[in-house]
This record gives sequence, C-alpha cells and structure tokens, in this order.
Amino acid sequence: MNAVVTENSLRSPDGLRHDWRLAEVEELFELPFLDLLFRAQQVHRAHHTPNTVQMSTLLSIKTGACPEDCGYCPQSIHYETGVAREAMMPLADVVEAARKAKEAGATRFCMGAAYRSPKQKDIEQISHMIREVRSLGLETCATLGMLSPEQARDLKDAGLDYYNHNVDSSEEYYKKIISTRTYQHRLDTLEAVRNADLKVCSGGIVGMGETRTDRAGMLVTLANLPEHPQSVPINQLVQVKGTPLHGGEGVDSFEFIRTIAVARIVMPKAQVRLSAGRQEMSDETQALAFLAGASSIFYGEKLLTTGNPDVERDRALLARLKIAPETAHQTQARSACG
Repeated sequence: MNAVVTENSLRSPDGLRHDWRLAEVEELFELPFLDLLFRAQQVHRAHHTPNTVQMSTLLSIKTGACPEDCGYCPQSIHYETGVAREAMMPLADVVEAARKAKEAGATRFCMGAAYRSPKQKDIEQISHMIREVRSLGLETCATLGMLSPEQARDLKDAGLDYYNHNVDSSEEYYKKIISTRTYQHRLDTLEAVRNADLKVCSGGIVGMGETRTDRAGMLVTLANLPEHPQSVPINQLVQVKGTPLHGGEGVDSFEFIRTIAVARIVMPKAQVRLSAGRQEMSDETQALAFLAGASSIFYGEKLLTTGNPDVERDRALLARLKIAPETAHQTQARSACG
C-alpha cells in the first residue's frame, strides 16, 4: 500500500499533521473515488457527529466598491457586474437578520463587508454588531479583508468567534486571479487572527481554471499552518457575468467532491463547509459532499451577492438524507473543545 494512505501517515499522536507534502496530497486525489470517500468518511466519523450538519448564515453588511481585482468577485470596482454599492447596514437591520437566521435554524452568523482592509471606525461599528449578534446566542464570524494584529485583537475583544479569510487557491495560481494583493498578505492576516486567539475560517474556490495540483497545493497550505483552520469553506465558483472568470469551463462534480474528501482527510477536526455554488449543485452532488466529510453549510437565500438554495429546499434535502441540523448546544460544546 502506498505510504500516503497508511494509518500512521494520516495521524500524528494528537491526530493531526502539519507536514503534508504536495506529492502526498496529490496521491490522495488520485485514489479510486470510492476508496477516497470511504477513507474520508472514516476520518469524519472519528472526529465529528455522524449525520449532523452545522448551519451558518452569511449576510453582506457592506456591499460593493471593493478596490481589489479578484477575478471571481462581482463586488470589485474593476468589473461591471450590476452589483450596486451599498453603505454599511444599520445595526438594527443586522440584528434582525441574525434573529431571523436563528429562528430558521442557523447557529453561526457570518457578516461580510467588501473591504481591502477596514478602517478603525469600521472595526468599531462592526464590533457593536458582533456584541449584539452574540447576545442572541449565535456564534459570530466576520470577513472584512486584511486585518492588522491590532484590529484582530479588537474584534476578539468584541466577542468575535471566527474570522474568515480564504487563501482561494495555491500560491502559484493565486497570482493569476488577483494582482492587488499577494498570497503572503493572506497568510499575514491569518497569522494576526490566530495570534489574537480567534478561530480561523479559511478555504478556497474550486473551478477557477486551476489544476488538480493547485487544489492540492491550497490544501497543503491550509493543513500545514501552525494550527489547522477550525473552519474550511470549499466553494465552487459561481460565475458572474462581467467578471474575468465568467464563461470558464468550471469543474467536474466528482473533482469537487474529491476536494472535499481530501480536505477532510488532511484536516480531520475542521468543520469542512460546503459553501458557494450549492445553487447549481444537484441534491445527489450535495449528498456526496456530506459523505466526503462536509460538516457545515451556508443556509439562506443569498451568499453575499450570489444565490444560495432556499431554506425549504435545504430542509427537504436534509430530511430526505436523515441528516439533522446541529443544535445551538452542540455548536457551543464543539467550539468549547476547540
């Protein structure tokens, strides 16, 4: 048997590895599809409650006019996509959206704002939102662009639980889709977030024209961080007219599922989140993603500025699969364990 798939190579004494080599992860991708899913499901059941999915809701609290040129993003000022510029939402509206998300079954509420990096006055305003959302009994997450160490600490002091900052792809492919910041900028923000004792939410996007080696490289970057991200969103590119990546070939569904499965194997304890692109996925593809180790979904009608399956479709699918939404108590207990 190849060394990459032996039990000892998958587990260090504490169950985690931070020394994955690219060739090892590529070999995982090359496993027969059913063998890969079997192994991923074994890892999943060793670290997570079977047949349970954590539900998160994402709200765009400040939309459009982002100075970055990310080739996939409809909020960039560099592209004509029809996304209108919207100022920061009022506090009361954010709290009401969070209340509705909780009533619909979400246990984590994520707030996204289109910044390259927020100003201090923005951090102060968002800190008020974090405190109010937390008071509802929800986990909180924010994605605001690049952070300084001081800003990360301010968000932690406000009670933020998670900070999202995706690496998007491999370092080699990253420079083909973004020119206004570097891969190291991403890693610096993740370091600031970790050092502030915030939980890290970081993943990537599949279907941007990258190769399998790029997908493996992205997972190597994440798995070899000093601490695995507690949350790893795997997004399927949503092609938006007007962005440079619109009209591309996309990604094969089985390749997307392989990415979920490999993420589960190399980061056993992370919440692997089935994120953007679900609106275009069949129920069968989503079911395979859960089998491959996805343990969380974004729940609601919209992800920032792109569509998402509606609540009733999600409820119906989970009922058909006999998968239960994670309760608030289960979310709190899991987070307390790290």
